[in-house]
Amino acid sequence: MLVLCILNSVHQLRVQKWTVLQGSCSIGDFICCRWCWELEDRFNMGFKCPSSLPQQLKKALLFNNIVAIVAALLMLFSRMAKSFEMIFLGRFLYGYNVGLGLSVHLMYLGECSPKKLRGFLTLTSSIFIGFGKITGQIIGIKEMMGTEDMWPYLLAISGIPAILQFVTLLFFPEAPRYLYIDKGDTEGCKKALQWLWQEDDLKLELEDMQKEKESAQGEKKKTVKDVLTSRCVRWQLLTLAIPCAGVQFCGINALYFYAFDIFRESGVPADQMHYFAIGIGATELITVTLCSFLIDRAGRKKLMGYGYLLMGVTMSVLTAMLSIKHLNSWIPYVNIALIFCVICIYGLGPSGVSMALPADLFLQAWRPSAYVISGTINWLGMFLVGMSFGFIVEGLGQFCFLIFVAYSIFSAAFLLYFVPETKGKTMVEIMEDFNKLNYKNKAADAENTDISLATKL
Repeated sequence: MLVLCILNSVHQLRVQKWTVLQGSCSIGDFICCRWCWELEDRFNMGFKCPSSLPQQLKKALLFNNIVAIVAALLMLFSRMAKSFEMIFLGRFLYGYNVGLGLSVHLMYLGECSPKKLRGFLTLTSSIFIGFGKITGQIIGIKEMMGTEDMWPYLLAISGIPAILQFVTLLFFPEAPRYLYIDKGDTEGCKKALQWLWQEDDLKLELEDMQKEKESAQGEKKKTVKDVLTSRCVRWQLLTLAIPCAGVQFCGINALYFYAFDIFRESGVPADQMHYFAIGIGATELITVTLCSFLIDRAGRKKLMGYGYLLMGVTMSVLTAMLSIKHLNSWIPYVNIALIFCVICIYGLGPSGVSMALPADLFLQAWRPSAYVISGTINWLGMFLVGMSFGFIVEGLGQFCFLIFVAYSIFSAAFLLYFVPETKGKTMVEIMEDFNKLNYKNKAADAENTDISLATKL
């Protein structure tokens, strides 16, 4: 079911020069995050009632794949109908499809993953996004489908993964955590775990689920408003929001924009430029794949915190080098190396780790609403950057990177100094760590009161 992640990426780079179409995709993503609340009533998905989410997950994803197939058909027949509006609508539906699909299938992966592999499995979505990007870049070259005759087929090719997922989803079980925690079906949970993991020794995982079930005993369903206003998840919300926004505001899109100018200044022929784009995509894919093997060893905090810090430092150096590029002929080549360095750092940390956060930070009752918030921040950020970046570059030139440098360093400081590590911990243990932050002032007040009473006595 991970093929869903390819849907948007395959055609993404072919229309990125059209700001309006880029915006339409992001609007579709954003509206999807809002419409998830309406879809829940139709499919009983559980964004207001988390316990029923996995039960109807397949129905929601099957519906979502139909949306992708319709979008592909619109793209395919747009030239025949001579309709720009069909391309716009298809792009919008692709955005809707990705906005819903990423959130829902990440929830399913998080609930099906063993503790020791939770980070790796949720990060596979980033791997397939990277795979989708490089696939789009390769098949988009003029030797393959990047021609005037083939572009409708290129834009419609994302319908193929939708068809594949539509078929494969039929064979997947319900999420084990739903079966155990919400439905109380221990045997059904064991069967689902055995099918997914191909293991018989499930004692530790069942004990972990039992602890989470006891900690959530009697809790009501949580809405987005609850997540935004409740003190008990305040630091989890900050830890989710800042890195998710950072994926868009860390400057990676600005880097892609400037990369082609730097390649051109280095003497790369215009007809060879797309091969460098493939190299950038391959670099991101390789580093994200490497990150998937490091995430459960190095930990989320270090990968994200030091990743944002190194990105900020490297982009600062890049900004300085862009300002003096006319002084020597070798400087553009240094700039190319700096671009690949930033992409490597981005792939090793911020790109993938942020997708694992909702599964790590929130208990069962809070998790669906956390995914809604995460998706909304991500796609709204993409829309804002896509619509405004051209004006920023026009006004600031290469100094536009300084905006992203500031946000990257701020994110690094927040993650390294305030956020606890979640590596190798159960959901309950992570909740206890964050409670020390959520109720820090309250504990300090209680301690001061005790000291005051002791002094009086």
